[in-house]
Amino acid sequence: MPVKTNYVKNGSNYFRVTATVGKDSEGKPIRKEFYGKSKSDAESKRDEYLAGIKAGLGINYKEVKVGELMHVWIFEILRVSANIKPSTFDRYEWIYRNQVKGTPLYHHKLHEIRSLDIQRHYNFMYDEGKTSKTIETLNKLLKTFFNYAVDEDFIVKNPCKKIVIPGEAGNINEEDDEIRVLSTQEVTQITGMLKQDTMLQMVVLFNLGTGLRQGELLALTLEDIDFDKSEVNVSKNIKLVRDIAQDGTYSYKTIVQTPKTKGSIRRVPIPKALIPVLKNHILLEKEKHQKNGVEFTPESLIFTTDSCKHVDARNLSRAWDRLLNRAEVEHKKFHSLRNTYATRLFENGVPLKTVQKLLGHSSLTTTEKIYISVMPKEKHDAADKLNAMFEDIV
Repeated sequence: MPVKTNYVKNGSNYFRVTATVGKDSEGKPIRKEFYGKSKSDAESKRDEYLAGIKAGLGINYKEVKVGELMHVWIFEILRVSANIKPSTFDRYEWIYRNQVKGTPLYHHKLHEIRSLDIQRHYNFMYDEGKTSKTIETLNKLLKTFFNYAVDEDFIVKNPCKKIVIPGEAGNINEEDDEIRVLSTQEVTQITGMLKQDTMLQMVVLFNLGTGLRQGELLALTLEDIDFDKSEVNVSKNIKLVRDIAQDGTYSYKTIVQTPKTKGSIRRVPIPKALIPVLKNHILLEKEKHQKNGVEFTPESLIFTTDSCKHVDARNLSRAWDRLLNRAEVEHKKFHSLRNTYATRLFENGVPLKTVQKLLGHSSLTTTEKIYISVMPKEKHDAADKLNAMFEDIV
């Protein structure tokens, strides 16, 4: 059944509805048209626009500023969207507050914005010391915001589509740029200091053996461990985020959420040497839960505090720093355990594709770019395998 339309624009059929959005200086009604692929689509756009007016946008769209509409978009639409994770909203709000609000870009009239205005804003940020990666992250958010502005007929086209990120754009957004790996001697020094803290011991050993991200590690529950197959099922992560209210006030809370990409959901083998240690750790967790009067179920976290609460990532990082000091090891981030895991895989001839799957990277490109500095031997070995082809030639 064909969709009913009532208006033709530029050779295409649309359904058009109108609404009175206010009065001009002479008291005459101001009418605005809304176009959609169907009646319900057009009415939906109209209703959303009217809701925006009530939120404080004002009726004269030509006077709307970039920052004003962006504020409404973030707090009135993204904040209540079921498709936006709390951690993602937290990041978006931080970017808006620190890189848009209070800048000339915020006060720029939306309908006058051009690519050159955005480019100049990025160039200024770069000259002030912001990294290409930071600017690229802002560009991704602005591009999404301007797509919304286009859909709502505030502007005709997205000004972010032909932007040059100053410097060398950092496309690696899953990991730290600097790869720091623990040597065999450093691992020995660290593990030698772990016997006094069984929880920290298991966290460190488990991370060395599986390469999980910190949030994935701290979100593990008993049911995620498959002892029969010696595997861990990675399907969630734990994160500390700001719970931001509509007025901008916030408090911190810890949430468990699904990973950002499908590739992060994976099953990772557990080294068989770690299985007895892991089983003993879980027995101790069970005893600790019983002591605190807390039921230990398949849904219970396997890494908890003395009071059976989730482990705060900040406290874990502090404990890691103290451990390095005691072990007299040069400071490296907790993430270096994951880097060490990946590097040891490469050193033992594990293919790049396999390492990508184990790490939960979204693409081979990500894995290669992150670990290119620790893969030269692997590439030389590959070239050496071609020697036989030249034996009768040279």
